[in-house]
Amino acid sequence: MTGTAVQLLRLTAAELTPDPDANPLLPVIASGTAGLGTLAVLALEQRLVIAADLRSFRHLAERSAAEEPGSAPFFEMLAEGEAVAAERLEVYAEACGVDAERTRTYEPLPGCQAYPSYVARLALTASPADAVLALSSNFASWGGYCGTIARALRDRYGFTDAACGFFDLFAEPAPELEERARAAVQAGLDAGRIDENRAVGHGRLLQSYEAMFWATLAHP
Repeated sequence: MTGTAVQLLRLTAAELTPDPDANPLLPVIASGTAGLGTLAVLALEQRLVIAADLRSFRHLAERSAAEEPGSAPFFEMLAEGEAVAAERLEVYAEACGVDAERTRTYEPLPGCQAYPSYVARLALTASPADAVLALSSNFASWGGYCGTIARALRDRYGFTDAACGFFDLFAEPAPELEERARAAVQAGLDAGRIDENRAVGHGRLLQSYEAMFWATLAHP
């Protein structure tokens, strides 16, 4: 593999690095001043995000197998990760006091569900290789957020390791996923399937919807 895919992934990630103030909830959680109710809403919204993203990634894996085989392993691994995340999230939700009744009566916040809605749009209409590039640019900031939250849950809220497992999962380095992203982008470049401007546009919208997610939780 040449360095072209590596360079493109790095340049795209650098261009789409979010503003430091894009997540107004993060410092509140980090300081331990976010209420347990806010942490519970985070769990409830993430449940819906994961369920939607899991189906989107599976669809992208199926589309890739038929249209762009080089992207399929990336989306297969994303789907596998979402399935694991769904299991870990339940322990976090329980620690936040989310029970069956709260789940049954909960009404999702539109600002939190814009992100998975756009991922679903990408699953239906985007070039898989473009989607790989856009999604990869978003994962670095998400992983950083998760690392900060995991530390705060332990240090400020006394959550167990099991209750922090959801955030630990995304905070950990994922070299195999990064390698699959590089392979997918390189295959897309070799086949002329990547439109860099279009992929960056997708990534910019993803970052905006990510920021909307956190702003909505901070100011519901």
